[in-house]
Amino acid sequence: MKMKKLLRYVAFILIWAVLGVATLWAVAAMNFDVRIPWLRLPLAAIYGLGMLAVWIFVRRPWKMIVTAAGFVVVLAWWLSLQPSNSRDWLPDVAVLPFADISGNQVIIHNIRNCDYRTETDFTVQHYDKTFDLDQLRTVDLYLVTWGSPHIAHTMVSFGFTNGDHVCFSIETRKEKGEGYSAVKGLFRQFELTYIVADERDLVRLRTNYRQGEEACLYRLQVTPAQGRKLFLDYLRRANELHEHAEWYNALTDNCTTGIRTQRAASDRAPWDWRMLINGHLDELLYERGTFVTNLPFAELKKASNINARARAADRAADFSQQIRQGLPGFDGGPAAAAH
Repeated sequence: MKMKKLLRYVAFILIWAVLGVATLWAVAAMNFDVRIPWLRLPLAAIYGLGMLAVWIFVRRPWKMIVTAAGFVVVLAWWLSLQPSNSRDWLPDVAVLPFADISGNQVIIHNIRNCDYRTETDFTVQHYDKTFDLDQLRTVDLYLVTWGSPHIAHTMVSFGFTNGDHVCFSIETRKEKGEGYSAVKGLFRQFELTYIVADERDLVRLRTNYRQGEEACLYRLQVTPAQGRKLFLDYLRRANELHEHAEWYNALTDNCTTGIRTQRAASDRAPWDWRMLINGHLDELLYERGTFVTNLPFAELKKASNINARARAADRAADFSQQIRQGLPGFDGGPAAAAH
């Protein structure tokens, strides 16, 4: 009997914990995602206070039933919110990339190459380019940190035998007047975009113009077939987003988790907390032998910082080659043996 009472008590606590979290989420969802701005706070307050009144004055089990029903109603409304490709976008995300894939030939349209004067003053430029998949040789990872060392932005760059590099960055597609918020990124505030760009755009923005950002560049240990598959994964996702908008989510579909969700389950590596706290993603990949190096991790991380190289290369035509010169794991760099 004592065990049954204990289990009943634990179940009671767990149920109310779940309902409490669900209620807090519902209040936040209304506060952020109600499409009429002046209604957001009043609706969120009415819902929160209404649930509090239910908890105080309504008897069990009806208080649980009403709480759960309220959450279901809010969730159904929230899931009905539709993303769009037709908004008043910021200039740097106004044009979506897409690709024509025919055998080994890939034409990428709208590769971004912004000409920056400052972080916020730039001229948006795009170009189209043809890539031969048989010439794809390298896959490199950028890990960019700012403020907290626990949070990072990841970008993946693909290198070809002729020296071309094309870089992918999974980001929020922001409207004019809109700024990024990690909390808002948990709700339906931003559409998702795959930026396909020249490294002189995506990398220089972070190393040469934004303050306080540090970029590390790592060579990934992949076969040409693996690199080709990942490259096509990115392009297919870019094509999907070009045709149909999707919501960005800071937890489930962000710069780190986004491309993994497109792989077959059998191809996925085991989940690790560092995929979420992605400032430590390089440590995770190092432990799994994904980087081309035999250096200790701390030494590799320090040597892989490219900020000084990027500032020195700046607008150079061979920017991509200059930032890689002498990096560990790259041709000509120290400790190029596989880890």
